[in-house]
Formats: sequence, structure tokens, C-alpha cells
Amino acid sequence: MEPFVLDERLARDSQSILKLGLCDLRLAHDSRWPWLILVPQRSGVSEVFDLTPLDQAMLTFEQVTVAAALKKVTGATKINIAAIGNVVRQLHVHVVARFEDDPNWPGPIWGHGSPIAHSDDTFNALKSRMLEALQ
Repeated sequence: MEPFVLDERLARDSQSILKLGLCDLRLAHDSRWPWLILVPQRSGVSEVFDLTPLDQAMLTFEQVTVAAALKKVTGATKINIAAIGNVVRQLHVHVVARFEDDPNWPGPIWGHGSPIAHSDDTFNALKSRMLEALQ
């Protein structure tokens, strides 16, 4: 079995904040939305159905846990969860907090405008609040 290697685009666009049972939990560098990415640490996987049944259950559990923590931390109107992967084929799941006054409400976040980087302070504050909520 090949070792797990993170896609270079995911590595560039996000930073790991916590290793869960299955996934690497990453915080996106785009500050326009509180945006987390779950990456199952399995090589050669591009679809949820490529995972074993146990890993599928673990991914669902981790998605729900992270989504609930993000909702608690942000008070978001809606939490969006998506595994699209048309550009980055490595299986990854976006968990995004949405608000009625956010930059593209109610439209999708993909392809809207240009990313705005977090300051170190805002990145670290969201990271700390998420880690606390996941305890």
C-alpha cells in the first residue's frame, strides 16, 4: 500500500490544525468564510465509496463532529458540507460556515472572487476556538 501524501493544492491552500481518527482537519487560508477541510488519510482515494465501510462511517462521524463544532464557534446561519473534487481529485470534504451577509450568500463559495488570507491573529483565533470546541 502506498503511503498517504497530501495533494499539493490542499497543502498550499490550508493548514493542518488537528489529526482526527481518519482525517487531517485543515483550516483554509481564505478568511472570507470560516472554512475547514477534512482529508481522509488514505492513499489513492477520490470518492467516499472508495473508502472501506468502517472508514465511511468514521468520515461521517468526523464530518458531523466538525460541523457541529463550527456551528457552535461561529453561530453560522448554515453549515455547508461538500466533497466535490473536480479540481483536486484526492478525497477531501469542505465544511464551511455561511452567513446571510457573507460575500456570496446564498450562492456557492467556489469561483467567487479571490481568496483573502487570514492574518496570523485571525487564523490562530479560529484555530484555537475550533480546537476548544472539539475537546
